Amino acid sequence: MNIHFLDQNLAFPDPSLANENGLLAVGGDLRVERLLLAYEHGIFPWYSEGEPILWFSPDPRLVLLPTELKISKSLARRRRSGQFVTRLDTAFGEVIRRCASIKRDHQPGTWINEDMITAYERLHEIGRAHSVETYHEGQLIGGLYGVSLGRAFFGESMFHEVADASKIALWALVERLKAWNFDLIDCQMATPHLTSLGAKEMRRPEFLDRVRKSVAKDPPPDDWSLPTT
Repeated sequence: MNIHFLDQNLAFPDPSLANENGLLAVGGDLRVERLLLAYEHGIFPWYSEGEPILWFSPDPRLVLLPTELKISKSLARRRRSGQFVTRLDTAFGEVIRRCASIKRDHQPGTWINEDMITAYERLHEIGRAHSVETYHEGQLIGGLYGVSLGRAFFGESMFHEVADASKIALWALVERLKAWNFDLIDCQMATPHLTSLGAKEMRRPEFLDRVRKSVAKDPPPDDWSLPTT
């Protein structure tokens, strides 16, 4: 594969040119306009501190359709217990930093470096990145964040400090997205955690076609902390 190097021009190569690992391009920057263009075309940044920015479009892609979320009986009981409170868009900065600091199996570091945090906080400021938070006794114990364009949500990362806290955050997100008739949640790459919740792999051409149609739809309100109407 020929590596595609990005410059200051706002353009990406065709996602079909990505290699077998999903790597599509190298370089560029994390300005808002480039990030939005990337997500519109099913591309996302993922790189480690000290590396150039790497842009990916994997095939297949893990996708969760809001109507296909699987909730176990034990998770449903735990949420009904009332010990957890979920909120949206009330602690974006804290959620992304917790996602960056949480230790993950088989992963020595994090791709959520300071430049990434700054970039996604800018997306949040303009109503394009959102967070879901799970609280217990007033303490943040889990959550997730991602990017929303049109009626598609592109999940970026989640964390939990108490069992099931991130699952409950995802459940709250799905409820909100269903109320707004969202088409899909991009989960990027397969993990046992996400597949157990109903996410399924989708080949890149179908995924990109669905994204193209979804991002063209009118978006919901920018501030997700407000109740749905």
